[in-house]
Amino acid sequence: MNNQLEQLKSLTTVVADTGDIDAIRRYRPQDATTNPTLLLKAATLPAYQEHVKAALDFGKQQGRGQTDILHHATDKLSVLIGKEILGIIPGRISTEVDARLSFNTRATVDKAQRLIELYESEGISKDRVLIKIASTWEGIRAAQKLEKEGIQTNLTLLFGFAQACACADAGVYLISPFVGRILDWHKKASGRDSYPAAEDPGVLSVSRIFNYYKANNYNTVVMGASFRNTGEILELAGCDRLTISPNLLEELENSTESVERKLDASNPSTNDQQNSMAENAFRWAMNEDAMATEKLAEGIRNFATDQVKLENSLAELIKN
Repeated sequence: MNNQLEQLKSLTTVVADTGDIDAIRRYRPQDATTNPTLLLKAATLPAYQEHVKAALDFGKQQGRGQTDILHHATDKLSVLIGKEILGIIPGRISTEVDARLSFNTRATVDKAQRLIELYESEGISKDRVLIKIASTWEGIRAAQKLEKEGIQTNLTLLFGFAQACACADAGVYLISPFVGRILDWHKKASGRDSYPAAEDPGVLSVSRIFNYYKANNYNTVVMGASFRNTGEILELAGCDRLTISPNLLEELENSTESVERKLDASNPSTNDQQNSMAENAFRWAMNEDAMATEKLAEGIRNFATDQVKLENSLAELIKN
């Protein structure tokens, strides 16, 4: 029997949640996704030092003052790493907009357009790139505008059903509802040490979104993300896509237990009525969902912190 990873690939498109080239070569995912945390790690790897130098040179050529230089350099670095990954995978790379722009629609659109320009300058067409944007109201509006321009988006840091409804209304290409971080919140709130995989709050959240989308014929792709264990992953077998870290990919590769389809787009089960999400309704629903509100804010802060760490590490190289 094939290992669990190969079985899973027959049911779901597997995406590598890493910027590590060696891991991507090993597990042969269809797509890959990065974020500031992953880029910060990647920038320390020997394989990427030429890209770091090229990004710094680009920043110095384009920028005026250190802050501007670093913004240009980090954008270029994310594109160069994305290009390297695209040389290995057959599909698409997700590249994230600076989390500090999460509440600024215009600035998010501008940054996304800039990233696409940088990819195109490297010979990469926009149809191989997804722009990752935090699922704030402002981010969703930016994504709606970008989609109309032919720039497809990946809405990340998605924890609540209201966010999923708003993204579907906006016609975004793909959402990345988180699983493990939802579990983290519920474990802390409930005092429980664990949940069975079938009762995992993160698994239930993604399953609900998937079934709602399929029952209402939304084209938006559902990509489960942020997993804590393989049990969560296997309970979402059949989801459109799953983005998985290398350590969990390895666990799946090392197991030959049977993998069963858990989600079926041809037979969705939902009790949710189709819900068009106006801004006031979105904000109220988020206010009522403490988990989604807290995890969204925390995720934005953490990505912003790692973006600053990346810029600071590049700033040290400029001094040297």
